[in-house]
Amino acid sequence: MDLATGALGSLLSKLVELLADEYNRLKGLRKDVEFLESELRSMHAVLRKVAEVPRDQLDEQVRLWANEVRELSFNMEDVVDRFLVRVQGPDDRIKSSHKLKRLMKKMADLFTVGRTRHQIAHAIKDIKGQVEDVAARRDRYRINDIVVNPTATTTIDPRLLALYKDQKELVGIQEACSELINRLANGNNDVSTQELKILSIFGFGGLGKTTLAKAVYHGIKEQFECMAFVSVGRNPDLKKLVKNILFELDQKKYENFNEAGLDERQLIDELRGLIQNKRYIIVIDNIWDTPTWEIVKCAFVDSNRGSRIVTTTRIFEVAATANNFYKMEPLSDENSKELFRKRLFGGKCKYPYNQPTGLFEKILKKCGGVPLAIITIASVLAGKPCEEWPMVYNSIGFGYGDNKQVENTRKILLFSYYDLPWYLRTCLLYLSIYPEDYEIQKDILIWKWVAEDFVQEEPRRGLFEVGERYFNELVNRCMLQPLEGTDKSSIYGCRVHDMVLDMICLLSEEENFVRIFDREEPNTSSKVHPRRLATQKRVIEYDHLDNMHTRQVRSFNVTGCHIAAMPSRLGFQALRVLAIEDCTFMKDYAFHLENLGRLHQLRYLGLRETPISKLPKEIGELRFLQTIDLWECKNVEALPQSIILLRQLKCLRAGGAACKPISVPDGMGNLTSMEELWLRYVDKCPNFVQELGKLTELRNLNICIELPESWMCKTFVESLGNLQKIQVLSLHALNAKLSWEGYVPPPQLWHLTLTTVNAALPSWINSTLLPNLVHLEISLGDAMEAHDLVTLGEFPELLRLKRCGSDNDIPVVVGGNSFHKLRSCNMTAPLRFLPGAMPSLECLAFTVHVQPLKEANFDFDFGSLENLPCLREVSVFICCYPDKAEADKVEAAVRHAVHNHPNHPILHLTKFNDLAVTLMSTALALLLFT
Repeated sequence: MDLATGALGSLLSKLVELLADEYNRLKGLRKDVEFLESELRSMHAVLRKVAEVPRDQLDEQVRLWANEVRELSFNMEDVVDRFLVRVQGPDDRIKSSHKLKRLMKKMADLFTVGRTRHQIAHAIKDIKGQVEDVAARRDRYRINDIVVNPTATTTIDPRLLALYKDQKELVGIQEACSELINRLANGNNDVSTQELKILSIFGFGGLGKTTLAKAVYHGIKEQFECMAFVSVGRNPDLKKLVKNILFELDQKKYENFNEAGLDERQLIDELRGLIQNKRYIIVIDNIWDTPTWEIVKCAFVDSNRGSRIVTTTRIFEVAATANNFYKMEPLSDENSKELFRKRLFGGKCKYPYNQPTGLFEKILKKCGGVPLAIITIASVLAGKPCEEWPMVYNSIGFGYGDNKQVENTRKILLFSYYDLPWYLRTCLLYLSIYPEDYEIQKDILIWKWVAEDFVQEEPRRGLFEVGERYFNELVNRCMLQPLEGTDKSSIYGCRVHDMVLDMICLLSEEENFVRIFDREEPNTSSKVHPRRLATQKRVIEYDHLDNMHTRQVRSFNVTGCHIAAMPSRLGFQALRVLAIEDCTFMKDYAFHLENLGRLHQLRYLGLRETPISKLPKEIGELRFLQTIDLWECKNVEALPQSIILLRQLKCLRAGGAACKPISVPDGMGNLTSMEELWLRYVDKCPNFVQELGKLTELRNLNICIELPESWMCKTFVESLGNLQKIQVLSLHALNAKLSWEGYVPPPQLWHLTLTTVNAALPSWINSTLLPNLVHLEISLGDAMEAHDLVTLGEFPELLRLKRCGSDNDIPVVVGGNSFHKLRSCNMTAPLRFLPGAMPSLECLAFTVHVQPLKEANFDFDFGSLENLPCLREVSVFICCYPDKAEADKVEAAVRHAVHNHPNHPILHLTKFNDLAVTLMSTALALLLFT
């Protein structure tokens, strides 16, 4: 399913399967299905063509027809899906990689029953009639010939304004401009500085990449013999681009140049000949794709004359092809205020005295340091009475309004949107279900995409892996703001910038993609039947969907609400996603799940942090269910026995940091499609340790388990050995000393968290068996030994290391030429660093237990911190018990070492003054699954 073609893609595949099975022999039905397949393929192709044209450039008739076809495709798929559910019997509850073919075979068997045969044949006839009507309108209005509205095709690129900004108007780019000029400088005329340098400026739309590039260009161009500044755009004409470069380099020679008779190769040869043996600087603004850039690069001759190329792009892959790239960051708070004042008041006055400062802080927060956003909102407010500003701020977004600056901002954002492939547009619009400034968990989002059929299957890759690639592409194209963990070793989620959120909310409304219920009272009398509903940040005191037609709704998300009543779910016959997230409740809502078994199409059930106490046994009837998220549901103590019937379940999360022990039913090994399993903590389930080994598709295992018997420990390790697809393993074995004899970890494991009472570092934790390890967190019974650090220092990809557990750890020397890529290190004792140790380390945290270190004659000298060239943040926890005076000396030594470090890193220092607090802090540090 995707935004461009609705459900035609999945519907076509189902019709192909229908045609291939036994029941195609039924008289009359085969011809109908063949007709549908042919017509739908034709419509699919036309809709793909329509999707390549921006919505505001589409002919009105084409737009209406495309909307009608998409809605028809959803209705048709709903009909087919309802039949699939009805015909699937208990024999189908077996493992098979061809579930669709299996379902179709069952439908064929059921055709012997006259009643069902009649119903399906009637449904196909009805669908055929609707398709014939739509096809007739396509032919009558000649849709294929009038996709583009000719009056809307000629538009002026609003980014041209950035090329002609007065230098006096520029704010906050002086430092960046100086840095880039220094990067491009020739130095002492040595060989390295005379080589051709390519520098790429990379960042989100609206950050001012063009403005910065122009400032750098003007600041350095006098040093070159010839120069050019050209823009590319989304749909580049290579011949025109090369001609523009030629004209900029030599206007007299190429003023009347006619490139019509030359092909691309001849034009590139012409450019190469022009710049041969010359010192040139060329700025190519707004590159959108790597292939175009690779071809253009062929024209740039390196004659060792100190020539320079500067590019700007929103696409990370393009920036990464340069020798060097500069990532633009948002403006600081002070620069944001200065730019806002300049645009609103000409920089001559401060804010109006009668407006609270909180309003301006809210405005600037909404802009997020993006110059384009600041200018846009300031332009909307300019000329309006100050009394209207709060109302304007609350009512207008970047997606709405008639202000010219708003229109230009909208166009710039739409350039990025329409450059996305169709599957990424669908995934991006789906984020409109979330409210402003919401932290979106990456894994949860991807599983929702999978449930909605946004993620296409690829050979030898799981759906989650494909969805993760979609997520990364959106981040690399600057459409999402990534959220990194404190260790900077991985991205756990994202936010959507307000400008992008306003744009996708507007597009979602126009496309009837998502309907949002926020604080405003919804208009439920609309004749438009939305496929997705999102309720955000409101008090729900009654069934707010009571008057709405919900039969067709596929996704129902409730986020950040205070719930006193929930709508009946009986009407959600096509529901695939049900998610209640970050909500507060007036009472226990377990009774709302009584009818859960009737949601036959459900793929995703998200009840994170809700007060439910149990899942109904009817959940086993939801044969398509892929994800169950019960994380931090404190009242859930057991999973129902019927859960083992969910053969398509891929993700299960239950328990949490503050939850009761949870019991799981026998037979968990039947869930052979499981890819992600989070359980905390498993208690009194002896059969589970053996069943775990049958879940061979597991990619992510996060488990806290009680293993009181030795045989359970042995069986548990044997089961882990069967899980050879694991990439993320978080294992907390309570009161268990595991024997790792014979265990060989999968080489693709990149994230490992291990907590056991074992005394020593397991032998399998080494760089030979785990060459891809990025994140390592270990808690063992004994203190860290020097040879352990030698072993850990050999991991070639390790970015984050955390060692916790023992209060008896004493300082260990970290040798040179180790931990090459490590960026974050958290230890239970201070380390001493030889030159060359941890050359990439940015964040260091350690605990100082004064008494044991004093007994070990440690001199509390932290001067070796100066051997960490990239250090920027230090966190120190000092246990003062029982000698506060010595603790004060430790604090002074730490502050002295940090102060003398050339980077002047940020210091976070915490002192614990009594033993009870120290023990409590240690326990908190070991809390699992935070």
